Amino acid sequence: MSRLLPYLTAATGMAFVGGSVAISGSLSDAPQFTVQALRYAVACLLLFLYARSRRIPVLRPRGRDWFWLTGIAATGMVLFNLALVEGAGHAEPAVLGVAVACVPPLLAVAGPALEGRPVSRTVLLAAAVVTTGAALVQGFGRADTTGLAWAVVTFACEAAFTLLAVPVLTRHGAVGVSLHTTWLAALILTALSLTVEGPGAVSRLTGNDLLAGSYLAVMVTAVAFVLWYSSVRSLGAGPTGLLTGVAPVAAALAGTALGDPLPRLLVWAGIAIVTAGLALGISRPRAI
Repeated sequence: MSRLLPYLTAATGMAFVGGSVAISGSLSDAPQFTVQALRYAVACLLLFLYARSRRIPVLRPRGRDWFWLTGIAATGMVLFNLALVEGAGHAEPAVLGVAVACVPPLLAVAGPALEGRPVSRTVLLAAAVVTTGAALVQGFGRADTTGLAWAVVTFACEAAFTLLAVPVLTRHGAVGVSLHTTWLAALILTALSLTVEGPGAVSRLTGNDLLAGSYLAVMVTAVAFVLWYSSVRSLGAGPTGLLTGVAPVAAALAGTALGDPLPRLLVWAGIAIVTAGLALGISRPRAI
């Protein structure tokens, strides 16, 4: 059971992310930079209180730490959310979802390279299987050239969120990396909010916007970030990346639970393929 715990931890984090799809959609009319700045600010506060209550040391960044931590905040958080918003105007959601689903094979190769480990052929094969299944769950949509470009940006940012954390996880730990990147993201987004949306944007947020933003701050940021980075530190980026496939499955099942029609046969086939890929990767997680 202890060997499976990091996988369950990452899967739980991705389930929160997948389940947030409908909630994120409810924020389509909200001032995006403002609501995201509040999201990360609240998440940072919660992480700080959690670290204090558990007496988890939070070290100050030094030297190259700033490069990696700022990179995570700028790409994996700020630019990623911008790509989702801008891409939605030029591509169907499935296109952006498939872009995220393509991340596991990249993590299976680039993760070990950053960690100084050999690439596991089993994990790489499992990543390809998971990506195939996740793509079937998401479906394939239409996009113009701009939409495809934003899909590529989404893919790169999703990968950067994990890969840029590898060099700093040993020193800062999951809580430290999560805390530092959330306050950095909050600062960047606050500057964008004031510049693009204006100081009065916060007054345009509705009660539903605040509720949705609260869920994103607590479950999808403060909780999911720590769960994910804990698994990356324990397993490595490659094996943990397999659990990205849980997000579209969780989104499909959450939609059904909220009253959407039952998934089509192709979606069920995709869920089965994702499950098979995860079973393959978990059964032989190390390099061969």
